[in-house]
Amino acid sequence: MKTILLIGSTGSMGKAALSGLSHHTIITANRSGVGAEYVVDITDENSLRSLFEAVGTIDAVVNTVGYCEYGSFQEMTNEQWRTTIDSKFIGQMNIVRIGSDYVRDGGSFTLISGILSVKPIPMAIADATTSAAIETFAKCVVFEMPRNLRVNVVNPTVLEESWDTYGEMMPGFQAVPGVLVGKAFQRCVEGFISGQVITVDA
Repeated sequence: MKTILLIGSTGSMGKAALSGLSHHTIITANRSGVGAEYVVDITDENSLRSLFEAVGTIDAVVNTVGYCEYGSFQEMTNEQWRTTIDSKFIGQMNIVRIGSDYVRDGGSFTLISGILSVKPIPMAIADATTSAAIETFAKCVVFEMPRNLRVNVVNPTVLEESWDTYGEMMPGFQAVPGVLVGKAFQRCVEGFISGQVITVDA
């Protein structure tokens, strides 16, 4: 049994991750603090440091959050791009950078991207771009990680549980059950892979 910090525990993706990891000891955190043990804003380095200091030494970190702004390329403002980059890319990168001091030897980080990195749709260029960026980060950073720490990314398509929210903007996509995505998180945490992107698509 491992001790795992799950960031974004109450969202649909967090619940999917939990379905594959519930047999471990789970420490939960989210931005609102509602339904979780800790509050964290991944775009704030001080917030992340405070979280890791409070949690202490753990075996793994799983992140399921990354806020993205949506709009056409011509309409997207610098502020919208920065908001997306700060959360989906830099925020996740800092989870690894800051969290490395708190994860045991051989432990792991599992980050989140999204199917739009390989199947783009209108109005989602920022999501697609930052998803691809975090995948490249994971593939590269493993060569510099200390103490055999592992980094992987789960790239899920839309969840069945979220179809009512996102289905209209994703015509032609087939949703997958959250439990299937949970298996991908489980594989990343319990396996030995590193620098990999696990795609869950129909």
